[in-house]
Amino acid sequence: MSRRHALLGLLVDRPASGYDLLKLFDTSLAHVWPATQSQLYGELNRLAEAGLVGVTAEGPRRRKEYTVTERGLRELREWLVAPAQRQPRRSELLLKVFFFDLATDEQARAVLAEREELATAYHGRLMELRTELESEDGPLTANGRIALEYGLRRTDMEREWARWAAGQLGEAPSTARRRRSAG
Repeated sequence: MSRRHALLGLLVDRPASGYDLLKLFDTSLAHVWPATQSQLYGELNRLAEAGLVGVTAEGPRRRKEYTVTERGLRELREWLVAPAQRQPRRSELLLKVFFFDLATDEQARAVLAEREELATAYHGRLMELRTELESEDGPLTANGRIALEYGLRRTDMEREWARWAAGQLGEAPSTARRRRSAG
């Protein structure tokens, strides 16, 4: 449901085409709620069918400009104050960690090092985004900074955790390790 509300929120300030929304989504919300071009255009069609957005202009090559309707704004406001739905807690990384006893310490450390590198790279991209946002104003930018700070703190935690977890390897008794026999 949140992709729907993200699009409604982006349309509150001004009308935009699907292409404009895709660019805006990529530069503002992709770090919070990623979406592909087909997902965004599909969602725009569903929003229009539901009467939550309207087409205010049509241009060449079937380019449509959308605006949020009163009904759409009402739904967005209701969603904003409703309790957040519980997100599924799935982590392939933590599932792998749970079974690290089937790997060598070196293999497990490599998995953790990769997570640390990914978190470091993502942290760097978020820092670049922070620099870009410093010169912009407006409610989306101010709120975006708050969401961005969450991402920065989370990547810091992931890096710290990966280093800590790597240090924990090898401390468990060797009899606790399971090995698959060949054959």
